[in-house]
Amino acid sequence: SGMRAVIQKVSKASVTVGGEIVGSINRGLCVLVGINREDGPEDVEYVIRKILNTRLFASEEGKKWDKSVKDMNLQVLCVSQFTLYGYLKGNSLDFHVAMSPDKAKPFYEDFLAKMRSIYQEEKIEDGRFGAMMSVSIENDGPVTILLDSKKRD
Repeated sequence: SGMRAVIQKVSKASVTVGGEIVGSINRGLCVLVGINREDGPEDVEYVIRKILNTRLFASEEGKKWDKSVKDMNLQVLCVSQFTLYGYLKGNSLDFHVAMSPDKAKPFYEDFLAKMRSIYQEEKIEDGRFGAMMSVSIENDGPVTILLDSKKRD
């Protein structure tokens, strides 16, 4: 498995840490991101390309699945979530395939920086890496897409 992303089309989404809103968007995408210990630059590029270019929105004329978040000039809220790499062992979770936090933090920051440079810096919001976050997601549709950078089309 590669880098994982759960992409959700939202009417709004926000991340709160310790009672303070650290990231929020209106219409756009909320993306939960899980990083595998084997992930590299090609995984980052693939996931960013899919987040920004997958057509999850209707056109102004009402044609479904016609426009991407980029086409619509909307926002993206990214939330790092290592539990996307939790495997059940009995009733316990095992995170051995997740990238270790000391490596995952700079990797995730690089992922955000690349997405901001490819799209628009002010359109990309994020939570707080490693913090206990309260994530509010108002899913629009609902539309939820599961992405794994090693399972490419």
